[in-house]
Amino acid sequence: MDVGSIVAAVTGGGSGLGEATAREIVARGGRVALLDLGRSRGKEVADELGSGAIFCEADVASEEQVTQALDRAIAELGPLGAAINCAGIGTAGRTVGKDGTPFDLRLFQKTIEVNLIGTFNVIRLAAARMVGNEPNEAGERGAIVNTASIAAFEGQIGQCAYSASKGGVVGMTLPIARDLAVSGIRVCTIAPGLFATPMLMGLPEPAREALGRTIPFPPRLGEPAEFASLACEILSNPMLNGEVIRLDGALRMQPR
Repeated sequence: MDVGSIVAAVTGGGSGLGEATAREIVARGGRVALLDLGRSRGKEVADELGSGAIFCEADVASEEQVTQALDRAIAELGPLGAAINCAGIGTAGRTVGKDGTPFDLRLFQKTIEVNLIGTFNVIRLAAARMVGNEPNEAGERGAIVNTASIAAFEGQIGQCAYSASKGGVVGMTLPIARDLAVSGIRVCTIAPGLFATPMLMGLPEPAREALGRTIPFPPRLGEPAEFASLACEILSNPMLNGEVIRLDGALRMQPR
């Protein structure tokens, strides 16, 4: 799949990994619809990217909002060839706190709703539009890239909700890829380690440097542009399908 000729929907496109991926796709000649919440920098980023990008306000867990966003993307940019799921939230808390309080069930549900259900919502709605595309010479009609986390495999203390949500994304990658194979739509997931996203960049610099030193090599936080590069490679390489790819500098998370 030629990134320079695709129309891609990028969720979480207003910041972090999503913003970097949107910028990389446009830099390679593609067009993007940035899906994000109204309070995000999505419109600002789209304006910076110019005529090859539009901002569509959408909560990924909303069927109505994602449907409207994808339909607008197709109407304004052309047939949808790719979807990159970067929208997500991070939550923390022990199953039972030190004071004996159980983890807030509503917070657990919200984490699953955004990170797992929201990802599936975008996958199913994007794929439903891709199946009507004319296949390219390799028989491809589209490609989907999801974002999990190494917390799906090595969740730390306090990451019960976050790890469950990202583990769900990992677990559904292969069966969805198998579901969509008959339509020529590929599905992969990237599981990043510690990246310089807004969540971590809010920490003091000494704390960020200390986190970077925990990574075997390179001993630093990952750059969003490195995630974007891998996302574009997945779109470009037709043999990448049904796979979860760790992007973590050989980091294996300790319990805390």
